[in-house]
Amino acid sequence: MKTIKYSLSLGLLLSLASCADDQIVDFKTEKPESIAQYEYLNAYDALKTYIDRSASPDFKLGIALSANDFLKGEVVRTMAISNFDEMTAGNAMKYASCVANDGSMDFGSVEKFVSAAKADGLTIYGHTLAWHAQQNNKYLNGLIAPIPLPVDPNASNKFLHIAVPEAGANPWDREIYYDLAEPLVVGKEYVISMKAKATSAVDYNFWPGIIDGDTQYLPSFSADNKWEETSITFTANIPINRLRFCFGTFQGELCFDDVTLSSVDDENLIEGGTFDTEDLSRWTRPSWMSSYSYEIGKEGTDNAGFCLTMTNTEKKDNNWGAQVWYQFAVPLTEGKAYTFTAKAKATEAYNCTIFTQSSSGGAQGYPGGFNIGTEWTDVSLTFTPGHGQVDKFTFNIGDFVGTIYIDNVVFSDGTSNIYATDFENQSIEGWTRGNGCNHALSAEGEGYASNQTSIELTPEEKKDTLTWAMNNWVEGMMKATGGYVTAWDVVNEAISGGGNDEGFYTLQSASNVSAEDAKNNFYWQDYLGNVDYVRIVVAAARKYYAENGGTAPLKLFVNDYNLESWWDGNKKAQSLVHWIKKWEADGVTKIDGIGTQMHVSYMLKEEDQKAQEDAIVKMFQILAESGKLIKISELDMGIVDKAFGTALKTEDVTFEQHLKMAEFYRFIISKYFEIIPAAQQYGITQWCATDAPSDSGWRGGEPVGLWDSNYSRKHTYAGFADGLAGK
Repeated sequence: MKTIKYSLSLGLLLSLASCADDQIVDFKTEKPESIAQYEYLNAYDALKTYIDRSASPDFKLGIALSANDFLKGEVVRTMAISNFDEMTAGNAMKYASCVANDGSMDFGSVEKFVSAAKADGLTIYGHTLAWHAQQNNKYLNGLIAPIPLPVDPNASNKFLHIAVPEAGANPWDREIYYDLAEPLVVGKEYVISMKAKATSAVDYNFWPGIIDGDTQYLPSFSADNKWEETSITFTANIPINRLRFCFGTFQGELCFDDVTLSSVDDENLIEGGTFDTEDLSRWTRPSWMSSYSYEIGKEGTDNAGFCLTMTNTEKKDNNWGAQVWYQFAVPLTEGKAYTFTAKAKATEAYNCTIFTQSSSGGAQGYPGGFNIGTEWTDVSLTFTPGHGQVDKFTFNIGDFVGTIYIDNVVFSDGTSNIYATDFENQSIEGWTRGNGCNHALSAEGEGYASNQTSIELTPEEKKDTLTWAMNNWVEGMMKATGGYVTAWDVVNEAISGGGNDEGFYTLQSASNVSAEDAKNNFYWQDYLGNVDYVRIVVAAARKYYAENGGTAPLKLFVNDYNLESWWDGNKKAQSLVHWIKKWEADGVTKIDGIGTQMHVSYMLKEEDQKAQEDAIVKMFQILAESGKLIKISELDMGIVDKAFGTALKTEDVTFEQHLKMAEFYRFIISKYFEIIPAAQQYGITQWCATDAPSDSGWRGGEPVGLWDSNYSRKHTYAGFADGLAGK
């Protein structure tokens, strides 16, 4: 028998109707079985009334809701206030919901949500401070992107060069194509941008389309006798996979450079649009058009001279706030005179000060400095190492903004050169950035005259930059919540489902997930380190909570899924406890609790359901032994026809199957109270109030709620309540 949804008020109407005709005294009606099966739910009270507050005084019953749905009021707000102590915002408090592409943060929705919850007497469980998913990848990847090197105006530039000896009668008589790796998304807005120049003024058509299919006619680009950048914004009306540039009525030379195509959400879709790699494999000329040629063009001169560049883009508080040093392979001799000579120039005139130092720390001497002008000139400095070991020659550029170029470097002890280079070997071995420098300092690379256009940040610089970004984010969120939110998922889903760390699972990383996940997510731990990742977030949370009105004890949880996994003997739960011990080993970091998500399904295959239930008991035992607060953080339930099988849709679940789901809820909740000591019982949060709509991004069409879509109680409501009541 399939379940029929109904409103309880309908049952009342049917009862009244059965007495409408008092003249037919022998006529009796019975309530349809589908309605009678639900009537017992009317006897249940609100969920939070079933909690034994004397036995579990700190327990909080929570519900996950969209912040916007709660702010609208009406039935959602009433349901939350009546049945629950606490709320978790589905997405409103996540990084991507608050941080824009330029790094600016908007906490308007968060502040409204907090204010409304406070007014209604509901606490908020913060979800989530640190996670690899739902991050603003564009902003974060931009923070650690390679730093562009200064461009020498005499260096060569490469571009697409099209030579058209004779004009045609129509725009389509001369065309060049660029074929995309994937078609554009219909209805999505894109911007195509490019630099172009031509031997004479020309308007050339941009008519993208489908290979051997439809065309979308868009405005024209234009070019003249000097490089100019132009762009066209358009919405794809068809799944465009070929870009067509039509210049059939033009005669002369037409040049393209720095071609990009992107949407607000996407990275640049043009490969090799700078033409520096000389790859024209995606650019094609129609086979029937032999009336023009195209190739890689070059302008300027190739300067074979390499040099070292030192770039600082942000002025520091002092000149040693940004440093570059050369470290000698063998320490210098105390009391012996040495000479440094080089050629140097800078984007602005600068007096560069020098330290002679020891790699073991501390400034050993201050021999002086030298003036650097905007044109190449000779610089020199004679110095004598003082006491102790001296093996570093340090350039201090913290109070300089711009780029310094160094070439033909020689260190001499008066009789021979102990180091000499003109960087023609393209090696900068021995040169490095000093401690304390941020990501804006560039100290390596082949120099302005090489083919290298940017410098990759060192791992230390990426960590430094992202530590700042994490602190900035956490501080912003703590200001927005003003001390009202006292419990957080401080780190979400850190543990992978594989790998080996002392016999336990490793952390999630771009290196151990699918290519799609690596592309869509931002794995902070890959840059901050497996141990420091959590320590950095915990320290930031405690610092900025206290600085922004937080007075109640702050409870920080590490939240994860599949801790109840029976297929690996609860290894993920064991691995999480293992990692918490590692994170707390510094004696400073304190993690208060563990959140177990429990997005479960009742399994109609009895032996698998039994294995799942046994694993849930084992999980609670493992978590209880950790001594941490324990929270079921995201409880919801579907139903599958067999282990790892097809999930049943709401309309296909029978009355008997609903009762099995209700019993499974009762089992989970009662085992939580039975196994987790009262002092460790933080609470339980139901992740789905109602069944999921068919178009939902989360378990679409599944019977995951305690209420149906009309907010009528389901059998699972009874099972949940019975679990809370200890039945």
